[in-house]
Amino acid sequence: MSIEKDINQSAFRNEYQKCIINLIYTYNWMNEKMKKLFDREDITGQQYNILRILRGAAKPISTLQIRERMLDKMSDTSRIVDRLVLKGLAKKNVCKDDKRLVDVSISTKGKILLEKIDQYEKDMDAILGNLTDIEAKTLNKLLDKIRQSD
Repeated sequence: MSIEKDINQSAFRNEYQKCIINLIYTYNWMNEKMKKLFDREDITGQQYNILRILRGAAKPISTLQIRERMLDKMSDTSRIVDRLVLKGLAKKNVCKDDKRLVDVSISTKGKILLEKIDQYEKDMDAILGNLTDIEAKTLNKLLDKIRQSD
């Protein structure tokens, strides 16, 4: 279905406006699809992102390091980490090198949850299932190119 039909808009000012509206609309559409997957495990997309960052870190890292790696740079990383700690999915400890900092690591419970979510990879891939590998690669290049215009 076209963006025009999806949002009931017959025309756009130009192709650039249509592209921006299409990107925003598609982001929201994909976000809802992913939310349904994460709702199964009672976590948010941001929490999932932080857990994946923590799992990939070789050692505990600070909330500042987490924020640098996050997809959503505007998020309140400390608040999200605190919620993960409350759920038992992450751990916070005073940094050994600097007592003013807090190191964050993934807990065993967090690793188990990610292993369970890893089983949803096919569901995640299916969101873009109507694209070929070549089309997905082209889309990735185009999206990267958009962000380089900054």
